[in-house]
Amino acid sequence: MFVARIPPSNTEELQQYLSDEFKKIEIAIQNIETDSICLTQLNVAPEKPRDGYVYYADGTNWNPGSGAGLYEYIGGAYAKL
Repeated sequence: MFVARIPPSNTEELQQYLSDEFKKIEIAIQNIETDSICLTQLNVAPEKPRDGYVYYADGTNWNPGSGAGLYEYIGGAYAKL
């Protein structure tokens, strides 16, 4: 888990501080492990969907084609997963 340190007030130490913090962020990202994800159910289509993104449609106000569920946006269309 990444926890940021307080930045130095001395600008000469700032470069080393930033280098250390970026390295800690990189390590934290590489070590992310999860056994689940949680998607927010959407009741409107995303404004700018992108290929490969997965969305959770409510199926009522926003129905991409086959009711409520998970949809991947591929080549300008939604495919239910």
